[in-house]
Amino acid sequence: MIRRWLLVVIGVNLVALAALVFIYPHLMVAPGPLVTEHSAFTSDCFACHSPLRGVASARCAACHVAADIGVRTTKGVVLAPAAGKVRFHQALVEQNCMACHTDHKGPKFAPALGKGFSHLLLRSDLRDDCTACHTKPTGNLHRQISGNCRQCHDQKAWKPATFNHDKSFLLDGDHKAPCATCHESDDYSRYTCYGCHEHQPARIKAKHVKEGIPNFENCVECHRSASEEKSERGNSRKKKRD
Repeated sequence: MIRRWLLVVIGVNLVALAALVFIYPHLMVAPGPLVTEHSAFTSDCFACHSPLRGVASARCAACHVAADIGVRTTKGVVLAPAAGKVRFHQALVEQNCMACHTDHKGPKFAPALGKGFSHLLLRSDLRDDCTACHTKPTGNLHRQISGNCRQCHDQKAWKPATFNHDKSFLLDGDHKAPCATCHESDDYSRYTCYGCHEHQPARIKAKHVKEGIPNFENCVECHRSASEEKSERGNSRKKKRD
C-alpha cells in the first residue's frame, strides 16, 4: 500500500514538474539571460522556441528578414554602414540562423555550443573570395600575394596555415626573393627556376635524361636549397680541376 502511494506521489510530482516547464520555461530551463535586444521575450520562450523542437529559422525570419539584416532594423529604421562590418546575410544560400547564433548569454552554455560561422552557408562564388568580407593581411609576405587564400589557409580558422615553404624549398641565400620571382601570375601551385638561372630547357633535359632523371622539370625534388646548390657547384668545379 505504501509503495503504491509512493509511486502516485512521484508520478504527481513529475506531472507537476513537466507542467511547470511548459508554463514557466524561462524559470525552469533557461540557459541564461537573453541578449538585450531580445529581453522583451524573457518570459515568452515560445515566441522563438517550439515545444520539444527548439528554434526554427522561420521563427527568426518572422522579425529578421534576411535582405534587411545590416541594412535596416526590424522596425524599418535604415542603418548607416558600420566600419569593418560586412553585410553578408544577403549572400547566404540557407537562412540557418542557429548555425551561428545563440540569443542566450549563459556564461557556460554559449561556448559549449561551439557556435561559429560556416562558409558553406555562402554562395559558391563567394566562398573563395575572402577579401569580399575580410581585410587582406598587411604583413610582408601577404603584400606580395594576391592569389587564393585557401592555398594556405583553411576556412575553419585562419591559423595555423597549412603551408611551410621550407618543406619544399629552403628560402636561404639568394633565394630570399619576392614570391613572383618563382611563382608567376600569382599561381602558387607552380614555379619556375628559369627566371634567374640561365639554363636552356633543351640542354637541361638532355643532361638529366642522360643521368636517368626523367622528372627534370621539378627542380626542388633534388635541389632543396641555395646552400646545397653552391655545394654542388663547388664539387663540380673541383672535379673539373681534378
